[in-house]
Amino acid sequence: MKRVWIALAILASILAATLCHSVYLGHFTRDLTALLETAEAEAEAGNWDSALDLTQTARDKWDARDSYLHITLRHDVTDGIYTGFREVAELLHCQEQGEYSAANARLIAGLELLSEAEQLTLQNVL
Repeated sequence: MKRVWIALAILASILAATLCHSVYLGHFTRDLTALLETAEAEAEAGNWDSALDLTQTARDKWDARDSYLHITLRHDVTDGIYTGFREVAELLHCQEQGEYSAANARLIAGLELLSEAEQLTLQNVL
């Protein structure tokens, strides 16, 4: 009987860790998305330096959690987000509004899909 309780405790711990990760990642990606959306508004207003600063802040937040993200997520997903940040930053330097908007939208969508993929839903379990 003791083995059953130990197994249940381990299972409950894994479930709790999964739920904590899901909630944390949801908050984290919403924060990054908000920064990138604000950067988009700044770029549309012609404030390219402000947009670049906001995008850099978002990337710094991503980089600060790089180890955690590489441990808990698939590498191709994290690499895609990293590549998206580099593309957006380069387009901000060039001040290419149309291409920047498209790249920023792809980056935001990637972050939203990343968060959605980590949620504990029936769709993700099956």
